[in-house]
Amino acid sequence: MNHISKALRGVADKYNGVSLIIRIIVGLIAGTALALVVPHMTWIGEFGTLFVSALKAVAPILVFVLVASALAQGNSKLDGRFGTVLFLYLFTTFLSAVVAVLTSRMFPQTISLGDAADADVVPQGLSEVVQTLLTNIVANPIQAMIDGNYICILMWACLFGLAMKGIANESSKAFLANVADGVSQVIRWVINLAPFGIMGLVFTSVSENGLAAFTEYGSLLLLLVGTMLLMVLVFGPLVIFLYLHRNPYPLVYRCFKESGLTAFFTRSSAANIPVNMDICRRLKLPESTYAISIPVGSTINMAGAAVTITVITLSAAHSLGIQVDMFSAIFLSVIASVCAAGTSGVPGGSLMLIPLACGL
Repeated sequence: MNHISKALRGVADKYNGVSLIIRIIVGLIAGTALALVVPHMTWIGEFGTLFVSALKAVAPILVFVLVASALAQGNSKLDGRFGTVLFLYLFTTFLSAVVAVLTSRMFPQTISLGDAADADVVPQGLSEVVQTLLTNIVANPIQAMIDGNYICILMWACLFGLAMKGIANESSKAFLANVADGVSQVIRWVINLAPFGIMGLVFTSVSENGLAAFTEYGSLLLLLVGTMLLMVLVFGPLVIFLYLHRNPYPLVYRCFKESGLTAFFTRSSAANIPVNMDICRRLKLPESTYAISIPVGSTINMAGAAVTITVITLSAAHSLGIQVDMFSAIFLSVIASVCAAGTSGVPGGSLMLIPLACGL
């Protein structure tokens, strides 16, 4: 029995010793190869389902306990810099949508549009979105965790944390901090299994659609990824330089390497919170600030979602021969920015808002 446990421990050590990004790339290749060779083995796709379900299950709890714990600590005090962080979150989300408008007009895409699908709930306008947003903010917090309603989770976490700050003793605050650390560790374990989840997701896509899944939408995928890279490597650093008056690229490269690639492949900003907090900790930033700003950013700083909504909506319009003037496109950027906030804490959340953007 000891020999088996030692062997398993050795395999786990070798697995963890390889970079997560390399493991994810191997998962992508393995998923594609298996889908082409043994497409009938549909059970492989369950790895992807289990991975996404695990992220959806743990991420809402993580956001709640992190924000509540940070606010409950007696020495946590937010200064004016936190307001700057919030402004930059919202501004860069809007800027991402504007950049997506420009790239979509420079490289217009066409996509295959089938018959209109039936949907139980499709937003009919911005007023309905705002009304739904306000309703979601005061929803049942337990149900919000089940549904992944991050705006509601964030609001109740702030109220609970502020209440605990005034009445909790040191042992209670320490317990909250320990719970936050424990949930963070659990989600690290989930992210560590991302290669198997990616393998399952790719297997399902390729086995159902074949390599056409890459060729038919290859140019659209390049436009999406290229726009995101343009924002990350050009416009984002430009905003940082204007604020800090320092070369932003050493920090940009570090965040891109350690956080950006993980977030891209896991498709969950909330699940990437522990990675971002670990970077802040190693940079020796004030914990009282990043313990709140990182979870808040995972909810409202949705540059990737804004790019996705804008690019796919303009691609659909171009496919139908609809000419979108510049004013309407900029208005779409505003809508995409507003709608993106709070929709992408879980994988694929931004896709829910594409019908609204197309309708407008």
